Formats: sequence, structure tokens, C-alpha cells
Amino acid sequence: MTLPRALAALFAFATSIATAHAIPADAASLSGSWSGGGKVQYGDTREKASCRARFSRSGSAYSMSAACATPSGRVDQSAEVFEVGPNRYRGNFVNSQYGISGTISISVRGDTMSVSLSGGSSTGSLQLSRR
Repeated sequence: MTLPRALAALFAFATSIATAHAIPADAASLSGSWSGGGKVQYGDTREKASCRARFSRSGSAYSMSAACATPSGRVDQSAEVFEVGPNRYRGNFVNSQYGISGTISISVRGDTMSVSLSGGSSTGSLQLSRR
């Protein structure tokens, strides 16, 4: 085998190993379904919440639709978030049921995300996992 062929074969072998063990480029993406829970507070009331969220990419933004259940009932919200740093996203959410809007911050680590919401006199802190 000539040196150029040997180098080409070595490069192809090394590339195939690196590709097989590499983390997919989209691994930290928000796209897909997530579920989990946490706590929400509105006024003087603090409750546990269980949530499901779906994210889809639209240009440079991610659109989110989510449903959360608390002992008081079910709440739906939507959001649009933008990447502001490695695995960090920020944007605005809207809950038309209760006329609440505010900011949402998301931090992703592997298949887990930490979500913070704040709007009006309401706040929320959730941990969601990729489904």
C-alpha cells in the first residue's frame, strides 16, 4: 500500500471512530418532547406542578407549547425562546387563560432542562427531561 493510500485509509478509519463516538450536534437542542415538574407560585399560593412541553425550531427561535397540571387545575402556555449562550435559552411566555405573560429562562444539560418562569406576581421553577 502506498503512503497516500495508507494515510487515506487511516484518516477514513479515524473519522469513522470519531463519528461513531461523537455526541450528535443536535444533542443540546430543545426540539422534541419534555416532561417533569417543579413548583409554581402565584400570589400567596405555592403548588407543585407536573408539566409536558414540546419544542420545535423555527429559524433562530424555538417555539414551545406546554401544559401543566397543579392541584388547582390545568394551565396551558406558549413561548418563544432564543439561544443566548451554550445550552442556555431565554424568551417570553404567554398564558392566555389567565392573561399572564413574562420571561422564561432555560438551561440544558444532556437530557435535562431547568426552566425558570417569571411574570406578574407568578413564578415557576421546573426540571424537565427529554421524553
